[in-house]
Amino acid sequence: MIGKRLTELLIEKGYEVIIVSRESSVVSKRKSVSYANWNIADQTINKEAIAKTDHIIHLAGAGVADKRWSEKRKQEIVNSRTQSSALIVKALKEIPNHVQSVVSASAIGWYGADTNVSRQNGFNENTPADKEFLGDTCRLWEESIQPVEALGKRLVKLRTGIVLSNKGGALAEFRKPLKAFVAAILGNGQQVVSWIHIDDLCRMYIEAIENKNLHGAYNAVAPNPVTNKMLTLSLAKKMHDKFYLPIHIPSFMLKIILGEMSIEVLKSATVSSHKIQTAGFSFLYPAVENALEELIG
Repeated sequence: MIGKRLTELLIEKGYEVIIVSRESSVVSKRKSVSYANWNIADQTINKEAIAKTDHIIHLAGAGVADKRWSEKRKQEIVNSRTQSSALIVKALKEIPNHVQSVVSASAIGWYGADTNVSRQNGFNENTPADKEFLGDTCRLWEESIQPVEALGKRLVKLRTGIVLSNKGGALAEFRKPLKAFVAAILGNGQQVVSWIHIDDLCRMYIEAIENKNLHGAYNAVAPNPVTNKMLTLSLAKKMHDKFYLPIHIPSFMLKIILGEMSIEVLKSATVSSHKIQTAGFSFLYPAVENALEELIG
């Protein structure tokens, strides 16, 4: 979802984009887009693609919310991120290249549940990684791409919040019950959701490759986080005006349906965008109302 929109915005800005894929036979219909093969299991990648590249954007990783978290699935989530990072590091070590920067996805799963301090100021990038599964996954993810700095490449890591897009992702899940005019509030609905509009996220990736002053970790979240209840009711109002029924889905039911993943759905995490804003980035959609207006209309 992110890669498709990011590709569109990069092309609009005049970039040529090489998409690495497991499917070596893919042929692009667009002049500015080409495909190159990589195989994470075999740790192989198209050498010509690396040699031609100025900037690498690393988005690879199994979907965290796609399946229940069995031990096997959790290992897949970690391995898909760390092994793809390892392949990028290996390629930059072994293949002559002129890559200037590497921009890697990470996630606000790095942070644990809100504290009294974070509720007031938001988690910042200096906060240590949480010890639970997602926090540990994000730590391993960021550590796995870190060696590119020792190779002389500028590294930026974007800790991404809940991405709002009309092409899928979290917003599609929020909209499903609303097709039946039900606004499904998760738990008590007071948990804070740190979100970002898809276009602001993709603009941040482009900023990360163009602004040579950016390096290290940045929170990719909008400046105004909202509660789950506020997000759900704002979306319901946008879709159905006053014609919807708010219903709270009890926490115990979410635990039965989602298993361990319910911890993250019910977790409140107030994350600060201060660092990226101080670096000069401005948001097109700082408030959830104008984000939903653009997405839903």
